[in-house]
Amino acid sequence: MQFSHLHVHTQFSLLDGAAAITNLLYKAKNDGMKAIAITDHGNMFGVPRFVSEAKKQDIKPIVGCEFYLARGSRFDKTKSNRDDEKNIFHQLILAKNPEGYRNLSILSSRGFTEGYYYKPRIDKELIRQFRGGLIATTCCLASEINQTILHRGEEEAEKLFVEWLDIFGEDYYIELQRHNIPEQDTCNKVLLRWAEKYKVKTIATNDVHYVNIEDAEAQDILLCLQTGKDFNDPNRMRFNGNMFFMKTTAEMQQLFADIPEALENTQEIVDKIETPSITRDILLPVYNLPEGFASEIDYLRYLTYEGAKKRYKEPDASITERLDFELKVIADMGFAGYFLIVQDFTSAARELGVTVGPGRGSAAGSAVAYCTGITNIDPIQYDLLFERFLNPERVSMPDIDIDFDDDGRQKVIDYVVNKYGKERVAQIV
Repeated sequence: MQFSHLHVHTQFSLLDGAAAITNLLYKAKNDGMKAIAITDHGNMFGVPRFVSEAKKQDIKPIVGCEFYLARGSRFDKTKSNRDDEKNIFHQLILAKNPEGYRNLSILSSRGFTEGYYYKPRIDKELIRQFRGGLIATTCCLASEINQTILHRGEEEAEKLFVEWLDIFGEDYYIELQRHNIPEQDTCNKVLLRWAEKYKVKTIATNDVHYVNIEDAEAQDILLCLQTGKDFNDPNRMRFNGNMFFMKTTAEMQQLFADIPEALENTQEIVDKIETPSITRDILLPVYNLPEGFASEIDYLRYLTYEGAKKRYKEPDASITERLDFELKVIADMGFAGYFLIVQDFTSAARELGVTVGPGRGSAAGSAVAYCTGITNIDPIQYDLLFERFLNPERVSMPDIDIDFDDDGRQKVIDYVVNKYGKERVAQIV
């Protein structure tokens, strides 16, 4: 029997998951699993690393997310709709194909840009709009289905079950978990009746939050950090038991010996899913040029030589040779727009009274960066190599690290958002 874990949280379920991606994949490979999913809470931060590492291990990566689902509209951000178990649900969704991956990404992004209220939340309106290429399950105890079974009764829950089944059809599965929790057993009995009544297939999962059983305490400490509670606080949030580890296939077979088809059906989902291609061509930023300049590199050259007059007074041949070399590399690699944008917001920061760091990392080796005010260290004086920063032999995006003072950092972010548009600005974890 081939079994794959389809409900898995990595370290990117921040302050909740304690499972390093490499350790998860190592255990999966040693156990003979051919596939494994990533379903972090509310985000897809770990997907690029997960897909890359899985392919190295010859394991099929399945991309998903356990979304936070608003009880009503994602736009409702009133106090009564705060982040607590009564007002948000969990919803597991997997990407089946390229369309599904795009829709999963849209849902994740909209959760942050439209639904964020203590947590990034989506709603059923969004799910209906972007359901193409997606697979969904009844999810865990915190799902709408299971919470309704427990608090509003089976009849109300069944109406919701039919609604979800209407959205996803044959790509909707009943998810069964067994963590020695009485409420879970109650829900499972109801779900199994519906599986028979509506001919919906079941899948067995373990709500993986850490790799091995002995990691339970480390994950418990993460929960303390997330909730701001003392470890010894008897009233704090904690998981019910230590069964939220990545069980082996044999352990799952023993746990679901009475429902072997629930294990086998995980392979049906694996077979449905196309291995996602998450790489694409780099989308470079565009800088709006002032009048009189035909191209980004022309304007960058102008700014560079105007800055060189201030930095070096009378630039000699060695300096102009260095600047021309750097400008040619920047032009050939197509990064002039990037330099223009960085010099734009560092110049704006100084005008706003924000302290800007002198420069660190390989970018300090660029004389163009120095002349345009991006950095404040003369790479020629200190014999720093431009090739450590940009090298025509190794095409990669330039990475210019800029430090701002703590109080002024938000001013710079606001400037960039206002000038270039919030849909073109992102912060990374």
